[in-house]
Amino acid sequence: MATDVSVIERLPTGIPGFDHIANGGLPRGRTTLVSGTAGSAKTVFASQFLAAGVQLGEAGVFVTFEESPAALRRNMLGFGWNIAEWEEQGRWAFVDASPQADDELMIMGAYDLSALLARIEHAVRRVGATRVSMDSLGAIFNRLADTRVVRNELFRIVTSLKSMGLTAVITAERTHEYGDIGRYGVEEFVTDDVVILRNLLEEEKRRRTVEILKFRGTSHQKGGFPFTVIPGQGIVVIPLSAIELKQRSSNVRISSGSPELDRMCGGGFFRDSIILVSGATGTGKTLMSTTFMASGALRGERSLLFAFEESRDQLARNAIGWGVDFEQMEQDGLLRVVCNYPEVTGLEDQLISIQDEILRFRPQRVAIDSLSALERVSTIKGFREFVIGLTSFIKHQEMAGLYTSTTPTLLGGTSITEAHISTITDSIILLRYVELFGEMRRGLTVLKMRGSAHDKDIREFSIDGTGMHIGRPFRNISGILSGQFTHVAPSEIERLSALFRDEENPLLPEG
Repeated sequence: MATDVSVIERLPTGIPGFDHIANGGLPRGRTTLVSGTAGSAKTVFASQFLAAGVQLGEAGVFVTFEESPAALRRNMLGFGWNIAEWEEQGRWAFVDASPQADDELMIMGAYDLSALLARIEHAVRRVGATRVSMDSLGAIFNRLADTRVVRNELFRIVTSLKSMGLTAVITAERTHEYGDIGRYGVEEFVTDDVVILRNLLEEEKRRRTVEILKFRGTSHQKGGFPFTVIPGQGIVVIPLSAIELKQRSSNVRISSGSPELDRMCGGGFFRDSIILVSGATGTGKTLMSTTFMASGALRGERSLLFAFEESRDQLARNAIGWGVDFEQMEQDGLLRVVCNYPEVTGLEDQLISIQDEILRFRPQRVAIDSLSALERVSTIKGFREFVIGLTSFIKHQEMAGLYTSTTPTLLGGTSITEAHISTITDSIILLRYVELFGEMRRGLTVLKMRGSAHDKDIREFSIDGTGMHIGRPFRNISGILSGQFTHVAPSEIERLSALFRDEENPLLPEG
């Protein structure tokens, strides 16, 4: 008979994103093992679980085997959790089993935890707790003689917590990101549920992920999900499985800021579309994002620019050179510019920060200049997850987003394909240098326009003090997108056309 997973009540953890992948939270009345290496945020997880309970009116007990209560109060205050105040209100209690300076390490074969369990039960009754966090098992199990004793004592802990009707989080150390779940090889078999926190080093870049390995008798999302730890908030999980293709699509068009480009796109960009502008350095990507936002300002729309390569002053100076006054737009409340170096923080933190800025400013247009700067501080997988999360968020806000991306070579390249973002965006505009008879010119083409007819030509454009000016299509030249130019004389084109006509009508007489 199949188990009805709906009858197992869930307890919210208060960790944004985690309750989604846990299908509602941790199973109530059970013990969850949270295992991870150093720096994987185990203590934060355990503390945040209790803090969420306090904020929901449920008291909690924190059993600490390593850090002192004073250190925990001080460290957790940075996340906005005033533990000392909650203790005074009788909503939080510590059971301090942390080592003291004059303690001697004793290994005892017959050691048991009866006294500790009695202290936990007393603290639970004193504050009326429904949640317990124990951090961490390794510190106390070091005193036990062998694995058999560890398993027996852990089983006693789990059984005792269940008998008191508590929902518990127990943290445990592991020595490797992949391999044994716990240090003793038995922790995952005794507890009902297992959550693994990882602090991975990939290509010299740190990346944290959370995976629910098992929820006994109930469901959960599979696989690892990126998360970050943010001051003032705590752990924030980014669940890509939460992304649903349910956003509405609009037929309303908005201007790119260039009348000719609007015509090439079939009347402009769609209101809720994501546009990728790809090109080599100096081809006009920042100019396109500038005119995109200026066009919105002319219609009273707010725009939000995230710049990762240039400072605010540089952007304002460049915009003035094209006849756009960023400072006036900001004073009018129609523009907000956020400048950061990508190396300042990880992509997960960048995504959370971008989402927060969007929710605060509520723009109609968002520009990211450029994605390439963010790509260099992440792995391909991490970068793709970032772009998917950002794109989904912008679309659900029903606003237009413009991303810029720099190609790896001067005359073209395949950065769109390499970055795996071409299928995520709705429109792709390519900017290219074109070498023509010893002179470098610029070319533009609309490679993709989802849901709309568009101009297929590669058009020459120029940039001056008033912005971008799109001209006539390039003729008698091929290989522009690949950077492998071939010039074809008009007479050769006529000869080839005649050959194709002859092949289509082989029985027609000559002349």
